[in-house]
Amino acid sequence: KRKDRNRRRNDAFLRQGEWFFIPAGDQQFPELLILRNEPLRRGGGKPHMCEELVRTGGEMVYVSPQHPNGVSPQRYQKIMSGNSKLRHLPWTMQRRNPGVFVRGKVRHADHKTIVLDGWHEVLMNTETESQAMRHVAFID
Repeated sequence: KRKDRNRRRNDAFLRQGEWFFIPAGDQQFPELLILRNEPLRRGGGKPHMCEELVRTGGEMVYVSPQHPNGVSPQRYQKIMSGNSKLRHLPWTMQRRNPGVFVRGKVRHADHKTIVLDGWHEVLMNTETESQAMRHVAFID
């Protein structure tokens, strides 16, 4: 309904902070792909903790404290083969921009816990990237 479209919860989605959770119908995943108590985060912010989460696809990247958005495998190999201090960082392999599905409880220190019955696709709020927002700045 038109009056419900800006609410945090309606028939089409649930919202917690910058994340939207859209029901994925009868979506199923093999048990081996389901991660438990897994963080969902954007950049270096506080994570939303998901009771059950599955990541699909995306681009493999190597992440370190100095490179929180990750570097490509090619860039990582150049770093590792050089005499760089970066070689000694605690690197982890992760996926950038994967498809993400969650179910169960989603917790965050700044938000009320939500409970997702069945799998939901996770989408990030991108309103700050819109053309209409190009002259708007957040200053804290």
